[in-house]
Amino acid sequence: MPYQLHYWPTIQGRGEFVRLALEAAGADYVDVAREREDQGGGEDALGRRLADPLATRPPFAPPFLVDGDIVVGQTAAILLYLGPRLGLAGVGESDGLWTHQLQLTIADAVAEAHDTHHPISTGDYYEDQRDAALARAKAFREQRIPKFLNWFERVLQRNPSGDLHLVGDVLTYADLSLFQLVDGLQYAFPKATAQALAKTPAVAKLHANVRRRQRVHDYLQSPRRIAFNEDGIFRRYPELDA
Repeated sequence: MPYQLHYWPTIQGRGEFVRLALEAAGADYVDVAREREDQGGGEDALGRRLADPLATRPPFAPPFLVDGDIVVGQTAAILLYLGPRLGLAGVGESDGLWTHQLQLTIADAVAEAHDTHHPISTGDYYEDQRDAALARAKAFREQRIPKFLNWFERVLQRNPSGDLHLVGDVLTYADLSLFQLVDGLQYAFPKATAQALAKTPAVAKLHANVRRRQRVHDYLQSPRRIAFNEDGIFRRYPELDA
């Protein structure tokens, strides 16, 4: 039975980190909300599952993954579950735990990227909090992007197996998620990210290497890859990358 991924059908968002792992592993999965309604898909199907009154362990919000009787919410938890099953969690317990820690740090960076355009309230439009967003984005560009990417640079440089991967000498979901983080930052903050990547060559190399992997490359060129847009986490507002 294929995995069922439940996430919004028009944005990459946090669901993209799960999609990348499934695609890179060649896993059999269904992106439920992007399926046809007459085949049991669509956004209504996502909503029904999310609001299921019989669910004893209901997910808080998408993304969530359904695997038979198991329902897992939260991106990092989904990847913690999928990682060993897809061969994307390194070798052994120690690697698995380190991969999870890396993913949680990526989640912190993603949350901060989101808050650059919604620093006050997720319920208000960007235009209603633009002044606060300008200040938040300035700090994110100048302090936080370099801090995150410099830390990942150190992780890569200190990997005893070499700087091609974050964990050991195999692809993990942390590599895929760092690729997605960098890709998103390049979209939202192209100038600031270019400056940071110039000082973090191992991160830049990992990003390029992941993009070249056959399954990832094929996915990125396919209609399954939703384009970045101004409804997702990474949004391009030129004034925020000044």
